[in-house]
Amino acid sequence: MTTLFERIVAGELPCHRVWEDEEHFAFLDIAPRVEGHTLLIPKQATDYLFDLDAEATAKLWIAARTLAAHLKSQLGCRRVCVAVLGYEVPHCHIHLLPTNQLQDFPFPPVDEVAKARLAETASKLAL
Repeated sequence: MTTLFERIVAGELPCHRVWEDEEHFAFLDIAPRVEGHTLLIPKQATDYLFDLDAEATAKLWIAARTLAAHLKSQLGCRRVCVAVLGYEVPHCHIHLLPTNQLQDFPFPPVDEVAKARLAETASKLAL
């Protein structure tokens, strides 16, 4: 099944293209949380970020670093925040959000139950 993002890369659907190289494509999110909210994707469709092999993962993060520096220089923001959610479209993608303060980044509130269970959770997760 062809994903929405594959159709964008193929030029079948319009987008506001920001950047691309041989393996990656970046375009503005159609539902931006902040001005310049950009999505970065690998052109090769993979549903889940952690299903990428080590080389593809490294290349994706190098591309994200390049793109974040570009966004910062062009928009004059203080930082570019990153989010990887993985549920919206079944195609691995990174959200890059130019910000000037913490309030610019949509972040969920503290989970008080999880906070109370920190020691138990750390014990469960220790390698």
